[in-house]
Amino acid sequence: MEKKPFERPLIKRLNAGMPSKFGMHTHIEALTEIDGLKVEDLVAEHGSPLYVLSERILRKTYRDAYNVFSTRYPRVQFAWSYKTNYLDAVCNVFHQEGAWAEVVSGFEYEKAVRNGVPGSRIIFNGPDKQEEDLKLAIQNGSLIHIDHFDELYLLLELAEKGTGKPKVAIRINMDTGIYPQWDRFGFNYENGEAWEALNRILLSEKMELVGLHTHIGTYILTADAYRIAASKLAILATGIERKYGKVIRYIDIGGGFASKNTLKGAYIPGTDAAPSFEEYADAVSSALIKSDIKPENLPLLVLETGRALVDDAGFLLGTVLANKRLADGRRATIADIGVNLLFTSFWYQHEVLPAQEVSQHTEDTTLYGPLCMNIDVIRDAIDFPLLKKGDHIVIKRIGAYNMTQWLQFITYRPRVVMIDESGKVHVIREREDLEHLIRLERIPAHLKSDDARKK
Repeated sequence: MEKKPFERPLIKRLNAGMPSKFGMHTHIEALTEIDGLKVEDLVAEHGSPLYVLSERILRKTYRDAYNVFSTRYPRVQFAWSYKTNYLDAVCNVFHQEGAWAEVVSGFEYEKAVRNGVPGSRIIFNGPDKQEEDLKLAIQNGSLIHIDHFDELYLLLELAEKGTGKPKVAIRINMDTGIYPQWDRFGFNYENGEAWEALNRILLSEKMELVGLHTHIGTYILTADAYRIAASKLAILATGIERKYGKVIRYIDIGGGFASKNTLKGAYIPGTDAAPSFEEYADAVSSALIKSDIKPENLPLLVLETGRALVDDAGFLLGTVLANKRLADGRRATIADIGVNLLFTSFWYQHEVLPAQEVSQHTEDTTLYGPLCMNIDVIRDAIDFPLLKKGDHIVIKRIGAYNMTQWLQFITYRPRVVMIDESGKVHVIREREDLEHLIRLERIPAHLKSDDARKK
């Protein structure tokens, strides 16, 4: 008969109060497999920590989102947000599905071109477009979204110098009932700045105005904000047609759709709080269809969705290093995943699961990373079973921003793998090593000599 593992006695304080709608059941189900592959085997082969991306989930999420919008509006185009996750393998999954590229820097623009995206299918956003970046974008026929008047004047100057006729849109910020209002980027709608920018573009005749763009914020939990935004852009579009006889080709509603992660401090879990793609699509499509835009002139609807498309496809696998008791008696578990690898832990209560069967007994636990910094906290408080040194954990919904905002700090950044639709594992980014990190360093000659070391 197989010997059962030892389970230490546990005295647990019971807190009075009403049970949740799920009752008093606290047992945490282990996540032992990802796309049919054992977590234990993935860690054994590729090391810990380990980022895992599911190509199956990436494609399914994209297709679901596209289907929802395209059944509600006649012309829809997604543009993959490179800043959300610009690993080439991820970008190319979305490009294969039909997404354009949306970039916010010269670096991201170069990556999109390197990934084979035609210039005409690259949307160039952001406040920091260098002159050389703009020249290249103009020559490639890319869609340049103007962020401020200084950029507008630079584009006029480049057009006058014969660089080409830029294809432009303007980014517009507005009041949609969201607090705080994002007014740092683009031209304001309410104070007339947006209309002034449009007048300058159209009167100059040196640029081709092709679209209108807004990005009202991030992790927006009310679809009605998008209805307001789309309605205001439609008003601008009809005003342009009425005054100049110019038909806007596309309206870009930006991104900001919430994923199913739970924000810190939220009472309702993200799986319940985040609107569905259907809710977002109903709000946007209804606003455009009900507007005064003529049916034959309905613009292409562009969406720069990032987080909501990729978060669910990402997993971060780690290993328990130790357990200890804090001064107040609470348990602390230390894993090899730090905040340098999980930047979103600063604003999400990530779902953390054991990767092997565990005890049904749970305890209030703080989950720390391995960094020598007091802020290295993955979860401040989580009801969690006791895991032993060497046990594995899985953190869910980490596909957005963690592989673009990660830091090389104290530890090497780990390997990233993608599981394809047939279950084959592909390494899409290698683990860093010392040679990788020091190859850009330069040591002054006087610090290389033996004499310098002896001083």
